[in-house]
Amino acid sequence: MPERKKIGIFFFDEMEEPDAVGPWEVLRWWTLHFPDDGYDVVSFSRTDTMVRCARGLRVTADTSMSELGDLEVLMYPGGRGTRAHLLDAPLLDWLRRQRPNTPLMTSVCTGSLVYAAAGLLKGRPATTHWASLELLGEIDPSVLVDADARFVDDGDVVTSAGVSAGIDMALHLVARLVSIERARQVRRGIQYDPAPPV
Repeated sequence: MPERKKIGIFFFDEMEEPDAVGPWEVLRWWTLHFPDDGYDVVSFSRTDTMVRCARGLRVTADTSMSELGDLEVLMYPGGRGTRAHLLDAPLLDWLRRQRPNTPLMTSVCTGSLVYAAAGLLKGRPATTHWASLELLGEIDPSVLVDADARFVDDGDVVTSAGVSAGIDMALHLVARLVSIERARQVRRGIQYDPAPPV
């Protein structure tokens, strides 16, 4: 039996709740309803203790960085907590060490700022929350900042714009990892059919 592939979503203090929970819903619905696709999704934090999100929600990750093991996909949410990460040398070093062994690095919102600070976006197209587009270019002027995209797929790195764009990016991942039809099944399953009332 082939080994199951793991998608890990990083949980940290002051992360934006929908940045993590939106993609979690997409990916968990998929992996629960279609286990034969061969993927699992897990949350992880630095120490697997409870984290307090940007709006006050408290969550506990499934595991810690040290117990995580190899990932097929790493997803880095955004939120106020990413600002401290930009200068967090051990965390940036950890991300650099993941790069060679993780086929797909993804981010939501200002998670891409941390990737840029780690040097993972050099010369690559990327996006982030609209209010942080300028900062993304300041962190690494070589980044080809895309101000219009909901998400940017550059092969082994996928970045998305803010908050709700993470759901679009997660559905794109399902389409990419399995098929467009599977992504449509997931979208219908979570009843994601945006039609803003305002």
